Amino acid sequence: MGAGGPRPGAGPPDGGWGWAVLGACFVVTGFAYGFPKAVSVFFRALMRDFGAGYSDTAWVSSIMLAMLYGTGPVSSILVTRFGCRPVMLVGGLLASAGMVLASFATRLVELYLTAGVLTGLGLALNFQPSLIMLGLYFERRRPLANGLAAAGSPVFLSALSPLGQQLLERFGWRGGFLLLGGLLLHCCACGAVMRPPPGPGPRPRGDSAGEAPGEADTDGAGLRLRQAPPGGRPRRRLLDVAVCADRAFAVYAVTKFLMALGLFVPAILLVNYAKDAGVPDADAAFLLSIVGFVDIVARPACGALAGLARLRPHVAYLFSLALMANGLTDLSSARARSYGALVAFCVAFGLSYGMVGALQFEVLMAAVGAHRFPSALGLVLLVEAVAVLIGPPSAGRLVDALKNYEIIFYLAGSEVVLAGVFMAVATNCCLQRSQDAPPSPGTDGGASDTEDAEVEDAEARGDSEPLPACAEEPSGLEVVEVPSPGSGPSEPEVEAEPGVDPEHV
Repeated sequence: MGAGGPRPGAGPPDGGWGWAVLGACFVVTGFAYGFPKAVSVFFRALMRDFGAGYSDTAWVSSIMLAMLYGTGPVSSILVTRFGCRPVMLVGGLLASAGMVLASFATRLVELYLTAGVLTGLGLALNFQPSLIMLGLYFERRRPLANGLAAAGSPVFLSALSPLGQQLLERFGWRGGFLLLGGLLLHCCACGAVMRPPPGPGPRPRGDSAGEAPGEADTDGAGLRLRQAPPGGRPRRRLLDVAVCADRAFAVYAVTKFLMALGLFVPAILLVNYAKDAGVPDADAAFLLSIVGFVDIVARPACGALAGLARLRPHVAYLFSLALMANGLTDLSSARARSYGALVAFCVAFGLSYGMVGALQFEVLMAAVGAHRFPSALGLVLLVEAVAVLIGPPSAGRLVDALKNYEIIFYLAGSEVVLAGVFMAVATNCCLQRSQDAPPSPGTDGGASDTEDAEVEDAEARGDSEPLPACAEEPSGLEVVEVPSPGSGPSEPEVEAEPGVDPEHV
């Protein structure tokens, strides 16, 4: 479930232009996670102008988040087909156009389609490709890079909410939406930064123009194309659904589903919970700022901690520890009523929440390998979208029915603790033991399936080391050059992926 460190040999540069890519990923992550929440400052004005209730207006943010998570597979397919940079440029234009068109809306359903669907889709087309490109540029420093990129979420949330309030007071919600649409054009600038890394592995499409048919090629995202027969066109697997059969991916997907059911609930209900406890409105609103400030520090710090040589092989256990700490914080603070107790809860919650945010994508990269990460990320986001649409709305209905926040904290905390326990137990029992089992024919010392596939693919090409991240074909058949039994030139031969008998291909 974890990687002991970078492989020797040529690989991701771990610096150079990668720092510019990291900065762009920081901005995109901030917009993706902070923008749907920051739009909530306009809800009261929207309720007044459209004569709608809070739940109807809140669907703008809900649809935006649903598009961000639910369109993960679509984003994976587009990245594989066109590359990261074109997808991000189009995504930035869509996100901006959605908010600009929303400023002219005359009905609430028009807001759903523009600010919700269009802007949410644009943010999704920026968020996922930026993480994929970050994995191409960083290997040894990848935990730190993921932590720094994840810090964009609390930073932008802390900045966009006050900015939205100022725009609302000066220009109204229509002028605010128009200016925020212009601000989202920065996503296009971030997309322009995402050029494929140099090196023998990932290359832009144009670099292979002089190669003969059937030779290896890569797309603009650094993803290796499938080999083609002589005279044919290279084929690519747009979405590698075979990753679902990977036990490490299955463990991670179940963990994320359980986590998403309860992770966001306390933060959503915190302000109203504090107000019901008698805390003044200004002090109650400041509680979220405390969570954000702690979160800003926790994410890069945890990313640097996970990058240590002794801890990186156990990053899955560190992630499960962060989940259990977050859930236990919810359980222990369910009866907190005083302002001091709520401040202590916010500090502990922000710390554990930041650890979860910094580690979640690092664990997925370590679980499936960077070459399968685009497809795995899209499928995981789809699973998380289902949980997000179930968890927070269900918690809100329970609050309305029971008029009691205590049981909600118990329920949310239990779900997150269960996710952490499942992650630790499944990693130890299902994954760690499978790696320690005697090697099967054709494997090396009980290494993971992903590592075996990388080594065998590299050996088939005659390379001394596996290709860098995202430079290999995730799965399926591949045409490689092998010596023929007799003398003379080599002939193309079909080689099956591990577990497939070549005689039956």
